[in-house]
Amino acid sequence: MELLTKELVQELLAADQAPCLSVYMPTHRQHPENLQDKILYKNLIRQLKESLLQKYSAGEAQEHLESLETLADDNETWNHTSDGLAVFSAPGLFKIVGVHKSFEALALVADSFHTKPLRQYLQSLDHFHVLGLTLRDIRLFEGNRHSLTEVDLSVDTPKTITEALGDELTDRHTTVASYGGSGGESSPMHHDHGGRKDEIDNDTERFFRVVANTIYEQYSKPSGWPLILAALTEHQSLFQKVNKNPLLLTNGIAINPSSVSPDKLADMAWGVMEPEYNLKLESLVASYKQARANGKGSDDYKEVAVAAVEGRVGTLIVEADRIIPVRITNLVTGNTQKKDMTNPKVDDLLDDMGELVMKMGGQVIVLPTGKMPSETGLAAIFRY
Repeated sequence: MELLTKELVQELLAADQAPCLSVYMPTHRQHPENLQDKILYKNLIRQLKESLLQKYSAGEAQEHLESLETLADDNETWNHTSDGLAVFSAPGLFKIVGVHKSFEALALVADSFHTKPLRQYLQSLDHFHVLGLTLRDIRLFEGNRHSLTEVDLSVDTPKTITEALGDELTDRHTTVASYGGSGGESSPMHHDHGGRKDEIDNDTERFFRVVANTIYEQYSKPSGWPLILAALTEHQSLFQKVNKNPLLLTNGIAINPSSVSPDKLADMAWGVMEPEYNLKLESLVASYKQARANGKGSDDYKEVAVAAVEGRVGTLIVEADRIIPVRITNLVTGNTQKKDMTNPKVDDLLDDMGELVMKMGGQVIVLPTGKMPSETGLAAIFRY
């Protein structure tokens, strides 16, 4: 499975070999619940076949489904699923993406991939990472207002101070005693000369610097999500000192992350993130309302479609679970036409407009229904 990143979404957006087959579905982590995943997947493949047969011969349809059908029998994939699975297939391209979120079951054939659920996962304002940091090891979580899930760190992400520093780690063969640190973590008390203590303090600083850089490059930068640090109070300031990750929030969780349950950590993380989320949301909605009042915003899909093909949409806000069965029929004029979603050339209008806006350098923000500033499924802020 591929790691979901902005680069992967851009690769899917750049695909220009039709037909583009997109499959989204919920999956399960444990047996026996995950036994039903294969059944649902095969049902979705049948839906794709029915759609393909509207345009292609039986032989051509079977050829386009070959990679997808091979996946149906790949037990290695189905035994290691998380909460949601997305599969994309086109001539010369096949991608499998697993995420910590349950997708609605969906199977679409179109001239381009359906990427809105992936963009929602990456670009929703309430997503964030939590870095659990101690002197011994690190853990990374991803979450939103509803849940927090531990991330399986990549093989090249150092998980302990020994992995991070290797041969550069100071020889710690000194007489030490331990005293209880705040939050339950033990800190070493050294009985040798100050020089050795300074070396060990330097180890800690270098460890934090390696962790900060790695988390930024491997996780924060690809996702664009804010990062919350969960660590002892005395480690918060040191990490902030060596950090160069612009996505790290100033406020962290001052606790030993190993001393609390994942549910408790999730509550504490949302307590830090919620004010940030509300500020971003209020700013976004205010910007849209001001733009609309000045004639530089709209929630009319026909008007927004014209602006999108002209490259005038700076920000497009779309409703997460809304699908509008309309196709942009002319990429020069922005003319639209209502269509049947089973047609193999039709995708969701919100998805197509999101792709256009991103290709033109605009940003797309996906919001839940209750947070949308309009009732039409979209709201656009124009550049001019």
